[in-house]
Amino acid sequence: MAPSPVFKSLAGYQGSWLSGDLVAGLTVWAVLVPEALAYASIAGVSPVVGLYAAPAALIFYAAFGSSKHLVVGPMAATAALSAAAVANISGNGGDAAQLTIALAMVTGLLGLVAGLTRLGFLASFISEPVLKGFIIGLALTIIAGQVPHILGVPGTEGDFFEKAWGLIGNLDETVGSTLVVGTLSLALVLGLRRFAPRVPGSLVAVAAGIAAVPIFGLEGKGVEIVGPIQSGLPSLGLPDVGWSDYAALAGSAVGILLVGFGEGLAAAKTYARKEHYTIDPNRELIGLGAANLGSGLSSGMVVSGSLSKTAVNGSAGARTQASGLIVAALTIVTLLFLTGLFENLPEATLAAVVIAAVIELVSYRPLARLYRLYTSELGRIYGLATRTDLIAAVATLVGVLIFDTLPGLFIGIGVSVLLIVYRASRPHVAILGKQPSTQHWVDVDRHPDAVSSDDVIVVRPEAGLFYANADNVHANISTLITSLTRAIVLDLESVPAIDFTAAEMLLALDDELTNGGVRLAIAREAGQVGDLLHQAGAGSLADNVYSSVDSAVSALAADGGP
Repeated sequence: MAPSPVFKSLAGYQGSWLSGDLVAGLTVWAVLVPEALAYASIAGVSPVVGLYAAPAALIFYAAFGSSKHLVVGPMAATAALSAAAVANISGNGGDAAQLTIALAMVTGLLGLVAGLTRLGFLASFISEPVLKGFIIGLALTIIAGQVPHILGVPGTEGDFFEKAWGLIGNLDETVGSTLVVGTLSLALVLGLRRFAPRVPGSLVAVAAGIAAVPIFGLEGKGVEIVGPIQSGLPSLGLPDVGWSDYAALAGSAVGILLVGFGEGLAAAKTYARKEHYTIDPNRELIGLGAANLGSGLSSGMVVSGSLSKTAVNGSAGARTQASGLIVAALTIVTLLFLTGLFENLPEATLAAVVIAAVIELVSYRPLARLYRLYTSELGRIYGLATRTDLIAAVATLVGVLIFDTLPGLFIGIGVSVLLIVYRASRPHVAILGKQPSTQHWVDVDRHPDAVSSDDVIVVRPEAGLFYANADNVHANISTLITSLTRAIVLDLESVPAIDFTAAEMLLALDDELTNGGVRLAIAREAGQVGDLLHQAGAGSLADNVYSSVDSAVSALAADGGP
């Protein structure tokens, strides 16, 4: 029987899986509750909104997603993007809470449309270096926004540098008791993560902070607390915003969808590889879209797949999305009966949970790896091919720090696309030499022992030839000609495709070389080149294609021409 189109991970469910899913659900719930409260504060709404988002998002993703392990819910990156998007509109008199709900719905609708129209390839527009640069910049910006809560000083709006400068200017207003609570909470979360990774450090820190408020009378000593949290289930329905607000949020929703989809897809694929099943990107878009739509309809905020909570889920023994449904049920219980427990939660502890969640994302290692590649021997040989990733990552990082999250993301995507186009227009054209005692023709830059000749030069373009790079390849080959050169062998083994403009270029190159007394021969083309050369009127060139570089070089060396 074909698997059901919904709740696919539950098809053929076995009773022996229940214990693993139950333990995983309890473990993820212990992590999700404090983090959902914290991420809602990043989004600039009441902490309970983070809990509102979770149940519907988890249920809808379980119904429509393709991963057995992915956990969806509020996340730091999408929460920060949500805050930035809503701030642009709420500053004009809009209700931030209602706009946050509307943003989740718009993101959800876009995800559904993208999935149904099979636009899963959109994830490829955020390259890994762009995502790394974005995450580092975003994490630094989030930390800069949360440190004032640790110190008990007023925060400053704006980009990373504005927040950091405002913090420095307010250091003299630090509240000692708040600093102690925040520092101890952060140390507790990080310490448990280091020495007892299976213990939910965030939940322990939240419980300790809540208990400390009445025991030590912290509220009377200047420690700010979360305050009243509305208990009960959220109201269902559409937010109280106008159609113009939905339209105004659409641009931001695209960026949020790309980020959430990219991060969630990476997490889903990680565990799918471990458990030997496949992920459908289009179904992931539908699952993410349905999760956000469900969150919005239940007064929640934008959600996305979480790598950290998915790792917790998988390591705790989850077998299917039953663990996510258990988390959803436990979150509903929390909303009904446990919200009062969180009213005494110190703001400094909440900020510590946020900082602990994102601080591990601030790592120089991804950029260091890109820089080492840039300065390596391969970097010298391939040049631009190793630089584009580093440039894109740094551009995204700087864009986020200076221009804020959404502009920084689109700067990174834009720079990445431009660099891809620039890189494609300047492919590496290798000069080949023959390795001694072998039949192999290799790049002389990578193999200094390879023997090449100024008499018969062998070159290999290492990319498809098309209109954007044809002139550059032509110019590159032309610069190799010396007074000693009497033949060029063009090895097309690494050319998977060619267009009409490139065929015209080869015809022009043949004419140019012939007029200069130099012969041109083609070796190892796949067939398409010959077809297009015939159409371009270069049949004589196309009819003299050699099956190997050796045969071409031998023929040219023997009689001076093909």
